[in-house]
Amino acid sequence: MKFFDRICETLTRALGLTALSPWADDGVSQRPLQTPVIQEALFPTSNGPPLAAETLQSTHPWRSKPKLPPGPIFSPPNSSPGFTCDYSAMRGWRHTAAPGNRISWLEKPISKDNPTGGIYNIFTDYDQYSPIGTTRKYHLNVTDHAINADGVTRRNGGKVFNLQYPGPWIEACWGDTVEITVENHLRYNGTTIHWHGVRMLNQFEMDGVNGITQCPIAPGDKFTYRFRVTQYGTSWYHSHYSLQYADGLAGPMTFHGPSSADYDVALDPFLFSDWSHNSAFEDYGLELRKPPIKMQTVILNGKGFYNCSKSQPPNPDCDDKLAPPIFEQVFQRGRKYLLRLINTSTASTFIFSIDKHMLQVVSMDFVAIEPYYRDSILVGIGQRYHVVVEARPSNDLIPTEDQNYWIRIVGAAGCFNIEEGQQNELLGIVRYNAGSTKRPTTTSYQFSKECADEPYPSLVPVVPQTVSAREHPANNVDPDHGDNFEVGFEAPSINYTVPHGNFSRWDIIDQQPMWLEFGDPTINHYTDQHWTNSNYAIITENYGKDDWVYLIVTANGTTKQHAEGKRQFAAVAHPIHLHGHDFMLLAQENREFHMDDLKNGTFKYDNPPRRDVALLPSKGYLALGFKTDNPGIWIMHCHIAWHASSGLALQIRERNPDIKLLDPFLKEKNRVCKNWHDWYSKTDETGRHVNWFHAEEFQEDSGI
Repeated sequence: MKFFDRICETLTRALGLTALSPWADDGVSQRPLQTPVIQEALFPTSNGPPLAAETLQSTHPWRSKPKLPPGPIFSPPNSSPGFTCDYSAMRGWRHTAAPGNRISWLEKPISKDNPTGGIYNIFTDYDQYSPIGTTRKYHLNVTDHAINADGVTRRNGGKVFNLQYPGPWIEACWGDTVEITVENHLRYNGTTIHWHGVRMLNQFEMDGVNGITQCPIAPGDKFTYRFRVTQYGTSWYHSHYSLQYADGLAGPMTFHGPSSADYDVALDPFLFSDWSHNSAFEDYGLELRKPPIKMQTVILNGKGFYNCSKSQPPNPDCDDKLAPPIFEQVFQRGRKYLLRLINTSTASTFIFSIDKHMLQVVSMDFVAIEPYYRDSILVGIGQRYHVVVEARPSNDLIPTEDQNYWIRIVGAAGCFNIEEGQQNELLGIVRYNAGSTKRPTTTSYQFSKECADEPYPSLVPVVPQTVSAREHPANNVDPDHGDNFEVGFEAPSINYTVPHGNFSRWDIIDQQPMWLEFGDPTINHYTDQHWTNSNYAIITENYGKDDWVYLIVTANGTTKQHAEGKRQFAAVAHPIHLHGHDFMLLAQENREFHMDDLKNGTFKYDNPPRRDVALLPSKGYLALGFKTDNPGIWIMHCHIAWHASSGLALQIRERNPDIKLLDPFLKEKNRVCKNWHDWYSKTDETGRHVNWFHAEEFQEDSGI
């Protein structure tokens, strides 16, 4: 595809037909992301003062031609009933995506009344340009609720959005503005919601991390998140308050846009996860004392199966008859289906496959890639992939009524820990006969179960980007003195004091684990670039908007650290997630880092993979690069929930002097913090904290 596209691009440019082609250079006709849009006139953001409607008319060429028709309104493939993309503000534009042409999205053709044209498609640099969409409004009620995901009714500790697990599907279209009001009705917890992988360009205050970007939303209070959708693809939203997402506060999120490969039908998102019958807050206490804690089962879109007969000890809340029905999907022969895969696990890396079907991988996280084929795909915690599956199984000569195939979700070796006898990998069925009820008899492909990301050379972004700094980043990456971060832990010690206690805790900075104070988030100190707190685990990257920072994350520890013996290091793979950026994955090696790697060909500077979660090899290192073009306070952390709660995280204060927060937000931030303090500090006549689950101790983990 890549070679063919480049030839076509050259020809169309030579013939002067770029305005009618998907290879158009849209630098003039596409709208830079920094330009405010109509919605922002109603909802100010940190991008600068909003423009009046008449000003927008004069600054956008398609607005100065009143005779042009309104832009398109259409339903993207297999969206929720009644959902439409609304680009009516883009006068003269039309929707061009369709089966056979999924690389396209919007086009503005040349005409007498429209002398300039343009295109938004799979080749558009979405870091620079996005369409003008509409405003989407959602409301999420957070409540305590019993959950039955596998035949065991979990009566205590379940937490859900809008009385359902997973939470409702949040949808938007490329270029939309999203407003999501979160209302907290939990009894004992505050909450904040993070929009996983969303870049939040110049709007870090909407990132949804308590203790960093805001105080928690107190029970009885609410907060509205507002952000621009400058990316497209699939992700998820989840609580960033301690361990709440492991208790059920997670849901799918799709931003509709083009695709790097063709398909006929797009299916609803596939969320898969490990699952426990206890509250994650309860399990975490065990994890601290005798890790690793075992999860009970595996679920797909909130559905799984727990074998009651193998439960040890017997579980009185277990009833096989109450298990939800297995997930089923009917395929029509010859059609191509787009699958949106999301790993929302607490602690497990999984391998997804469909017996007798090949997977065409077309995007990773929020980045479209050059398509490649696999019989299975490894998805780490927090990672997402779009894959296209053609309904043409390798044994398609057998009778249709016998064509039933297992959807498998297999734990990667050493990266999951499910209770013995419950490691069920058969989580769904693909059927070619909608009336069939037969249990599949197919067998799995013989794929590797190694806990390692997809092959590095296969992950080639469609929109190429180059790391201009190459072997000379703005920061220092020397192993002993630079931005080198070793994932390790300290053994329990009687010298540990509150808040960490006499427990073994993971960390990433050679000081101590991160520990946040809910009521005093880092954002409260954003005007003081010299403020620091060792518990908050902050590093500062105050460089220019075109400078590059490299972060080296290792699993082995340095020679000096081994000699000191203060920290311990284990051969464990960790999914490392960075907020606020699609980082460049410069290197992902299963060996120690050496400074020579920057210039000996190990680091890839020309169009390396870009994503927001990457798996740290169990005996190696990750080299992450990002341009310091997004002022804010961003967190980097392991997405194994136990490790993040332990303190395996750090904050990156990026271009602190350039952070600008508007007065309406600051007023709302302060209101939320006041309500949090009032709720947190409420006591009865004896001085007992009436809103704490444990009257003696409120916070047992890092807070994230």
